[in-house]
Order: sequence, then structure tokens, then C-alpha cells
Amino acid sequence: MTRQRKRVYIAYTGGTIGMTRSEIGYVPTPGYLASQMESVLELKSEGMPEFVIHEYNPLLDSSNMSPENWVAIAKDIADNYNEYDGFIVLHGTDTMAYTASVLSFMLEGLEKPVVITGSQIPLCEIRNDARDNLITALIVAGNYKIPEVCLCFGDKLLRGCRSIKFSADQLDAFTSPNFPPLGIAGVEIKINWDLVLPPETNKTHTIEVKEIGKYSLATLRLFPGISAEVVENILRPPLIGLVLETYGVGNGPDNNKDLMKALQKATDRGVVIVACTQCIEGAVHLGEYAAGSALAKAGVISGHDMTQEAALTKLFYLFSMGLSVEEVKLQMQSNLRGELTLPPLKQRES
Repeated sequence: MTRQRKRVYIAYTGGTIGMTRSEIGYVPTPGYLASQMESVLELKSEGMPEFVIHEYNPLLDSSNMSPENWVAIAKDIADNYNEYDGFIVLHGTDTMAYTASVLSFMLEGLEKPVVITGSQIPLCEIRNDARDNLITALIVAGNYKIPEVCLCFGDKLLRGCRSIKFSADQLDAFTSPNFPPLGIAGVEIKINWDLVLPPETNKTHTIEVKEIGKYSLATLRLFPGISAEVVENILRPPLIGLVLETYGVGNGPDNNKDLMKALQKATDRGVVIVACTQCIEGAVHLGEYAAGSALAKAGVISGHDMTQEAALTKLFYLFSMGLSVEEVKLQMQSNLRGELTLPPLKQRES
């Protein structure tokens, strides 16, 4: 008896991986990626899963990605969920971490791997990273029962809602600063199964898409000399949520009383303000310094060790659930998809 090959669905949204050269630089070209993949003999190997490519129209540079596109990708996966063993989303690198994060929240009941990948150099170039990223993503999506949204790039398989793009030039462009990789693609692909989340088992073995609505959200990075007027203008209605990128473990200019008043005024109005750290690694502990305590007194809540991408997309997700402000605040500080590490109980109580 011959072993039945696994089937993988590829949602090709655009990005560098399938682009071609033009007079104005690299551009996405309909039909071109599929023709390029035909020439990659390894993809036809007996050890590879079968795959189907669904090319989106129009193909997008990921800098043009929007919440509406997130919903379209999630629905595409859900519509084909029962027909395939795994899924790949081919995506541009600029906003890949946002899409990887938001899909982690949107796809509820996930029992199959969803692997997001792309490349820094197009597949059409002689020297490229697209080939290896494609092969690794296909092997993972077809053969490893990882019930998570993952980001596969270079030699790493990362949890989607823990990933960030840290380099514009390196081929190993993504990392997971506060959480170990789910897997490493070396001589062998080694999965750290003790880190993989258990499947959200349900009787129907289907997934539910929680659609993302249009909400006025923003991110703001603190810097020395930031004025209270600038902050107050950003916090005006219709804004309902803000990711505040603070210094260190969650510090801000506590000697700027007008700025603190602006934050307090917004939180009193119901704006959810979540503090994340500007540092690549580490977590927010608002009570550790007086400068952080001042933010907490103004109603700012801790984002713990969430990435800015995960915090922002989580706000989109929670507001789309129709939750109250207090419930959104509670859920933002709860671990829903492995996006954050809660501190020890004693530290939380203090």
C-alpha cells in the first residue's frame, strides 16, 4: 500500500516571494509565482505534500495590508479547512508579524498548522531565500500536527503572536524575543513539542473565524520631550485603544503632569491604554519604578511581554468581540493564545 500524501493549501496574498523585476523595482505579477514553483524540482519530490495555490486578486505588497485583508485570509482558511491537512500563507515581510499575530486570535478551534512565510529575495533571483522557506513551510504544514499559527522564516519556526521582524536586510529576518522557537530547521526539523499549544478540540473539528471590525486604535512610542499636547491629540475621540510603547519595564515621564493628566482623562473616558516595552526583550512591570507607577495610576494597564504587534491586533480582536471596556482590559492581561507570559502570582498581587 502507498502512503497517501498530505495536502496543503497555499494562500498567496503577495509579497516579495513572487515578485518580478520592473523599471520601478520589484512588483507582484499574477501567475508568476506558480510558474516559478513549477521549476523547483524539490517541490515535486515524493516526500513533499501535494499543494494547491490560491492566488489573491489583487496581489498585495504587505505594506498595503489592512484588517479587511486579515478577515479575507482567515475566511479563506476556514472555507478550505476540512479539505487540507495544513495551510500556508505567503505574505510580504513588512507586516507579516501583524498578520501572524491577528490570525492567532481570529482562528478559534484550530487543530491544524497554519504557517506564514515569505522571503527577502524573490524566487526569481538566482540567489534567494524563497526556495528554502517554501520547502520548510510545506514540510511543516503537511507533516507536523502543530495546532497553531506559526511564522516560518530562515531556520526558525516561531509562534505567530510572538514574532517580530527585526532586520530589513538579513535573510533570517524574524525572531521571537520573549519566547523560544517552536522549532528549528537544521539538518533535521526539530519541534519543541513541550512548547506547542494543545489543540482547541471541538466536536465539529471546524474553526470559527472571529471577524475584525473597524476600530480607531493606535500605537504611540514615548520619546524624551514628547509633549502632552501631542499625546492629548492622539487620545481624542474616536480613539478607543492605544498601545503605548514605554521605556524599559514600563516607565514614562512621571514629571510631566500634563501628559499624565491626558492619559488619565482618556482612560476615564474608556480608552484602553496598554503599555508595552520599547526594548526588544523583557516585560512591563508598572509597579517596579515610580515612573511606571504613575502610568498605572493614570489607568494604563500592563501588556507584560507582548510584542507591539500582538498587543495591537489583540485589541482589534477583543473590541470586535463586543466586550465591555473592563472585560477588554482583563483579557488584554490574560494569556489567550500563548502571546504573553504572566508574572508569578505574588508579583501580580503586589
